[in-house]
Amino acid sequence: MSQITVRMPDELVAALDSAAAQLKRSRAEVVRHALERYLEDFDDLDIALQRLRDPSDPVIDWDQAKRALLDSD
Repeated sequence: MSQITVRMPDELVAALDSAAAQLKRSRAEVVRHALERYLEDFDDLDIALQRLRDPSDPVIDWDQAKRALLDSD
């Protein structure tokens, strides 16, 4: 496992320490978990942006979609 060094504002360290204490976890565990979540969200956002930029992906008109959903009842 690699080790990294990070500089962060004192307020963020205080919030990290508070969260770690409440969770009964180490700083490293809280940071690792938060970073894993952030990177998962980042990957999801990247995929969504790629799909939005894909010119071959069809665009659905909102009004047509709403009518189709309401008519299906």
